[in-house]
Amino acid sequence: MNCPHPNDATILLVGHGSREEFGNQEIRDFVAQWQARQPGWRIEVCFIEFAPPSLHDGLLAAARGARRVLVLPLILNAAGHVKMEIPEAIEHAREHLPDVEFHYGPHLTACDPILAILRRRLRQAMSSLDMPDPTTTGVVLLGRGSSDRGANGEMAKMARWLQEEGDHELVDLAFTGITWPRLERVVQRQALLGMTQIVVLPYYLYTGTLMQRIQRQVAHLRAQYPQLRFACGTQFGFEQEICELLEQRVADLLGGVPGAKLPCDGCSYREIAHDLGHGHSHEHTHAPAAPKPDPVHVHHAADEVIA
Repeated sequence: MNCPHPNDATILLVGHGSREEFGNQEIRDFVAQWQARQPGWRIEVCFIEFAPPSLHDGLLAAARGARRVLVLPLILNAAGHVKMEIPEAIEHAREHLPDVEFHYGPHLTACDPILAILRRRLRQAMSSLDMPDPTTTGVVLLGRGSSDRGANGEMAKMARWLQEEGDHELVDLAFTGITWPRLERVVQRQALLGMTQIVVLPYYLYTGTLMQRIQRQVAHLRAQYPQLRFACGTQFGFEQEICELLEQRVADLLGGVPGAKLPCDGCSYREIAHDLGHGHSHEHTHAPAAPKPDPVHVHHAADEVIA
């Protein structure tokens, strides 16, 4: 993609960060690949948690020698980090560096490029099955889960688009934490509805603790349902669609295209935090109001660990 040359700007990618260093290294490797694709750009990276440099340090470092900093969340769904923590950190940086312009781009969001990656992952998974019949193969889009209904809604949109673009009768959502249903319950439901094969598509950008757990869960389900054939995809990785999305964000910011507003739909915690005069918790792991426990899932504290 041909983008304007950001002569006086630093592009700062903001990743979530993982407890597993190889997950953080995956992001650093992507930055190196993107830098090679755009050799004239100054591209840096920081992490919200678990890995250096921190969001605060990343903003300050990106501002050195730059007139503008273009902040791009390397995050699929907009929940607390995108809607609150990153904007708060940017405001803090503006107070300390009034001569630097900080521009905040949208997260990756539910869109056709992400759908293209999902469709490719689904095709790859189907090709690994003995009988790749979509009418008898259920699909489970498996994501992190959030207390923010807007973030969960973005995943629901992608599941619906995936179903409309193909012949699968069942494309369901499941979550590894925070909200329901869990993968075990959805597999149980699809088995009862007559599916003979199930494809699990992780809705994750990079690897980490939760991707390892997903592999263990699918192995357990294979033993629990020997009559079913399972195929499990991998994290998205940083494919060309991700590069092109980010490059479009850069072009929009440099061209003055207004960014999408990010209201904290369905999240009362932002209003509470604002009223109390302090920031939003970066973990954004509030339990949903009066959740209905999944009878086939025992909720452990480990479910709240973010990859």
